[in-house]
Amino acid sequence: MKNTVLHKANTRGHANHGWLNAYHSFSFASWYNPERVQFGTLRVLNDDTVAAGMGFGTHPHDNMEIITIPLEGDLAHKDSMGNIETIKTGEVQVMSAGTGIQHSEFNPNHDRHTKLFQIWLFPKTRNVAPRYQQIKLNVREQKNNFAQILSPNADDEGVWIHQDAWFHLADFDKGFSKTYELKKAGNGMYVFVISGNITVDGQELETRDGLGITDFQNLEIKASTDAKFLLMEIPME
Repeated sequence: MKNTVLHKANTRGHANHGWLNAYHSFSFASWYNPERVQFGTLRVLNDDTVAAGMGFGTHPHDNMEIITIPLEGDLAHKDSMGNIETIKTGEVQVMSAGTGIQHSEFNPNHDRHTKLFQIWLFPKTRNVAPRYQQIKLNVREQKNNFAQILSPNADDEGVWIHQDAWFHLADFDKGFSKTYELKKAGNGMYVFVISGNITVDGQELETRDGLGITDFQNLEIKASTDAKFLLMEIPME
């Protein structure tokens, strides 16, 4: 029997710091909701807008898989492993924090904001050697398709992480539907709508809504309007 938990966009935590306008699907920083601490191994899903020329100063992480997906604009990254990169819209970046890293992120543009998702997953192995990976996505593959952007396998599509997780981005035309089949038994799915409206096995979702689903084999996803969304298949423990 399928189990679901619905997180409407307007129930997320919200903090506007001026330089950063952030929405939290799960408890983060000063926003704490005991019913919204995590979904399985998914610990953080932040929907951030960073003002022009602003950003996050150097700060530490450990034992977390950190995925960054820019939606608009660019994000300049610098870390204690010596990586100095700019992540652009249409790319995806992952950091395995492992035994510990420090990094900073800022919007290098002085004339426009940057929008991004930052996602944290608990790893399946603690204290791994820190690593960094960034790739350019083929956005065309997302049209009426589940385009894989992350997996546990270094030789597979997208970036890889230390967790049995698979992420897909999709850009559906209105009326298009497709069935997602679970990759690993026991995993759950967190669906997050980037724009537009979709139904997942009949459950209606609107822009920035999230839906967690467990105990399923496949999901029928249909676009009620033109819609973009992110599928995160993750272990539940």
